[in-house]
Amino acid sequence: MNNSIPVATFEVRKDNWAETRIVSHSMATELAPNQVLFKVARQALTANNISYASSGDSLKYWEFFPAEAGWGRIPGMGWSEVIASAHPDIAVGERVWGFTPYSTHHKILAGKVNKFTFSDVSDHRAGHAPVYCQFDRAATNPIYEPEREDQDSLLRGLFMTSWLVEDFIATNHFFDAQVCLITSASSKTSIALGHSVKRRGKLRSIAITSAPNIAFCQSLGCYDSVIGYGDIADLNAAEAAVVVDMAGNAKIISELHQHYADNIKHSCRIGATHHSELGSVDGLPGALPQFFFAPSHVRARSAELGAEQLMQLLGTDYASFRRFCDSWMKVVPSYGAQSMDCTYSAVLAGRADPSTGQVVSLSAEGE
Repeated sequence: MNNSIPVATFEVRKDNWAETRIVSHSMATELAPNQVLFKVARQALTANNISYASSGDSLKYWEFFPAEAGWGRIPGMGWSEVIASAHPDIAVGERVWGFTPYSTHHKILAGKVNKFTFSDVSDHRAGHAPVYCQFDRAATNPIYEPEREDQDSLLRGLFMTSWLVEDFIATNHFFDAQVCLITSASSKTSIALGHSVKRRGKLRSIAITSAPNIAFCQSLGCYDSVIGYGDIADLNAAEAAVVVDMAGNAKIISELHQHYADNIKHSCRIGATHHSELGSVDGLPGALPQFFFAPSHVRARSAELGAEQLMQLLGTDYASFRRFCDSWMKVVPSYGAQSMDCTYSAVLAGRADPSTGQVVSLSAEGE
């Protein structure tokens, strides 16, 4: 291997996510002890990633992969291959899944190594939740299937978030609610939540989406009912409800709280698929809207169940969700800088077909 390799990295303006650029630079291939060099393969690009930008400062997502002042590197989930390693327990050729920037290559300082995972223990990752710094090793993943890599890139991270939200609601005795109101219901994170709510069978799920996506959401079969945003006033406000908001639209949250008033027993904010309509939700009737931070629930449930059992439960349900998605989701690849930028613009603008999953790579060959 040469002493350095050319690297391309996708960045966005922190104050204007529609402004993007590709930064080209050289990366030294000589490694310090325990450093590992990845060739980034293919990564998911969904509304979930836009949520990372919307929470970039408040939840410190911008700090995952530092960039020049004013610019940010949105975290992406997907597969990478180890192409150089100075860690004795990590081999060249290993396939791993985790967070990297949207880049052609990425270098980490490996630590906390076991047969299932290892972590980036670089100084700039010290303040981040462990789950965000972790890489899963394909060789010891019991449900790893090479042909499902793109599907895993799209679904694993968002399914974990949704599964943990539903588990959080369940461990709080469902907040004595009867229904679960799910906004941005055509998003894959919402679909994963609807699937998890249906699996447990304790709450009725009401999907709320834009009018053009009603038929799609109904066709999935994971929601008990589907309505448009314009029909919120027709919902039965006498029922106790939990809200799981994926849209980040202050107007929608306000309408739900005003309609249900004190029958909103819990109001959980997750995403920002309607990022252009973020706003204040202070002073609303019912439970105070609050952000759900998945790593906090992972820590709590790991302490209660044990980390291995928690991951087994999550993995079993994820395998079921993955099979469910076989029936409706089509993976659409976008390889190369120009193609990726077009896909990003479509996802940012909410123009992506909900029945597709966008997988991107800055490498023209997608690997």
